Amino acid sequence: MCKKKPETLLPAPISRVLSPAPSLFCSLPPFANIGFKPAQNSAQRKAAAAAAAAQPAQPRRHGSKMHHPACWIVFCVTTALLFIPGVPVRSGDATFPKAMDNVTVRQGESATLRCTIDDRVTRVAWLNRSTILYAGNDKWSIDPRVIILVNTPTQYSIMIQNVDVYDEGPYTCSVQTDNHPKTSRVHLIVQVPPQIMNISSDITVNEGSSVTLLCLAIGRPEPTVTWRHLSVKEGQGFVSEDEYLEISDIKRDQSGEYECSALNDVAAPDVRKVKITVNYPPYISKAKNTGVSVGQKGILSCEASAVPTAEFQWFKEDTRLAPGLDGMRIENKGHISTLTFFNVSEKDYGNYTCVATNKLGNTNASLTLYEISPSPAVAGPGAVIDGVNSASRALACLWLSGTLFAHFFIKF
Repeated sequence: MCKKKPETLLPAPISRVLSPAPSLFCSLPPFANIGFKPAQNSAQRKAAAAAAAAQPAQPRRHGSKMHHPACWIVFCVTTALLFIPGVPVRSGDATFPKAMDNVTVRQGESATLRCTIDDRVTRVAWLNRSTILYAGNDKWSIDPRVIILVNTPTQYSIMIQNVDVYDEGPYTCSVQTDNHPKTSRVHLIVQVPPQIMNISSDITVNEGSSVTLLCLAIGRPEPTVTWRHLSVKEGQGFVSEDEYLEISDIKRDQSGEYECSALNDVAAPDVRKVKITVNYPPYISKAKNTGVSVGQKGILSCEASAVPTAEFQWFKEDTRLAPGLDGMRIENKGHISTLTFFNVSEKDYGNYTCVATNKLGNTNASLTLYEISPSPAVAGPGAVIDGVNSASRALACLWLSGTLFAHFFIKF
């Protein structure tokens, strides 16, 4: 006789997810009743046959000792259902419910996992690896970010909020259909925007040195790191597509800002900058002689490029000029120094030397303050009057010549 097997006492949610369809078990008869007997010799067999013939025939009864071949079939099928695991659903298997394809989300966003089902499904659950997240409407996960969205006859969906990289991995939709457990798997992929984690600090070096800049970035997928020299000069552009930027024998025109960019197409690139300062000794780029008249204002100018900024000194012949001398002024503004004479005298004319100095060296240039004749436009009042008198005398002379010519013509 086949009896219903008693169910194991488990918590309600677990029994609903894990318990298979009710199984049957059969009470098996003793060996003697199914044709298996101990070995006997011929004398024993004859005695047993005679004793059986002497006993009256017993009516055949139906009861717990009766066994039908159908009971063996049920026993075998039930055993298979208990011990054979569920068959994963293939993406092309249209006869069973299936989950989504791979789900890709950015870090911090929400991921929705959907499983399409039908009216044949009796039990549903979402699992992450071996951990049950939801069984039907019952939440098993203690993570507050995991919530159920839809549980209808056609769809079973959950959401994971504020996704992080440790949420990446396989998720399984497990269903029970017509007493046949089935599973469908979806893989959650978490993308992380690029982020520069470590970058070199601003650096100051002397011209001719070697420089190495570092820029380390993280992200999923792994970002591409690019170095670029920010320069107004044509053709500077990108200088390196690597985490390291190496510059050997650096020149002064390679100073300035360098930009590190990390890009992986998940979000806008992360950009940071590093400034390289290249020290070099001064050189005088502009210095020219100046001509001025006595009593006028004269200026000598000296322009020098240097890093750090150069300090200036002025000399006449071998004598250093002090800033507070009467009648002149020395003024330094950035890379330009000027020597101003407010009222040039004869003694101010001559050769001057501009010296530019910083910690890496010095340079100098010679300039000359020379005398020029005053122009009529800038001459004194007497010169203007003399000019007017000369013009008057010329007109008078012309009038007198005309008068004499007329007198001579009338006479003849």
